[in-house]
Amino acid sequence: MCRRSPAAAAVAMALNGVRVLELAGLAPAPLCGMILADFGAQVVRVDRLSRSAAAVDVQGRGKRSLALDLKRPQGAAVLRRLCGGADVLIEPFRHGVMEKLGLGPEVLLQENPRLIYARLTGFGQTGKYAKSAGHDINYLAISGVLSKLGRKDENPYAPANLLADFAGGGVMCAMGIVIALFERARSGRGQIIDASMVEGTAYLSSFLWKSQSLGLWSKPRGENLLDSGAPFYEIYKTSDGKFMAVGAIEPQFYDQLINGLGLDSDELPSQMSTSDWPEMKKMFASIFAQKTQAEWCSIFASADACVTPVLSLDDVASHQHNKERSSFIKNDQGEISPRPAPLLSRTPAIPSSKRDPFRGEHTEEILLEYGFTKQEIAKLHADNAIEVNKSKANL
Repeated sequence: MCRRSPAAAAVAMALNGVRVLELAGLAPAPLCGMILADFGAQVVRVDRLSRSAAAVDVQGRGKRSLALDLKRPQGAAVLRRLCGGADVLIEPFRHGVMEKLGLGPEVLLQENPRLIYARLTGFGQTGKYAKSAGHDINYLAISGVLSKLGRKDENPYAPANLLADFAGGGVMCAMGIVIALFERARSGRGQIIDASMVEGTAYLSSFLWKSQSLGLWSKPRGENLLDSGAPFYEIYKTSDGKFMAVGAIEPQFYDQLINGLGLDSDELPSQMSTSDWPEMKKMFASIFAQKTQAEWCSIFASADACVTPVLSLDDVASHQHNKERSSFIKNDQGEISPRPAPLLSRTPAIPSSKRDPFRGEHTEEILLEYGFTKQEIAKLHADNAIEVNKSKANL
């Protein structure tokens, strides 16, 4: 098991004992594996050998690394054997790749009927684009969500690669795995998870679909209540070049906003007079630009106006609210990252504080745990099917 802080031994985390094999890939699958590891699963990242492309996983917290060449028959046979003793396999390849290696779900589930085979791809296992390449922006586009993101008179805007890759992909896949584990406790049977980032992102947008009849999205993009059309749901620049986020939708919060800005509501148009929103935004912007972010924070500190500072990644961990909740953690290398969420009262996540694993760092110990003999490991190494990196300290 990955070595964690002493406190971890005193708490049985929710996924303790769950064995996960994560085939190395780009951002979504590593996040999925890290979530499972943070909540106690024993996650093995199956890396390519070092002669292959450089590893780009920065979400290896709590994982161990086994370097394996799946293109060699001996390497594929190793993974097949590992899957016989695993609970979960996470694979991020395009449709058909695993089948060509003889590692498709029909093979692995026949040998281990309890295996949960999670397939995390952009377009899913079927459909016109199943074998096509893509990235977050493409999945976001096909989901329909991208058409709703952006300001008035501007092109649609993709918010980094957060929505499709991580939310619709990594998080949704992790949720599917946990659901499948829960069901397996009753049936004793594993199953295949077809996690499509397109569909995961669309599912996240269920509110957009189900609120169409409410008129929230009746205007063009960037002119509606929640997409930067309203002056009271907007981001404003301060005099020191920082920003304040305003979300004063309800009348009682809006009144507090108006008071904080030093305005008289009797002299202003009605809050929901949409024809006046553009001018109101200009007015609010000019007022916010007159004071620093710290000054605005002081003004709204005692007001329930839904006005908050836009914190940078450098500032977020030191903010009073986040400090009081210990929302951010620091590893042994001094790197700061978000604490696993959500917070469970009885079996909370206790993330590893150790550095991420090097490629092939734990190859030998993992194979031994899964029943391989030292002679078998030596033969695999001689055949260049695995890579054993003993020069690095273990997690």
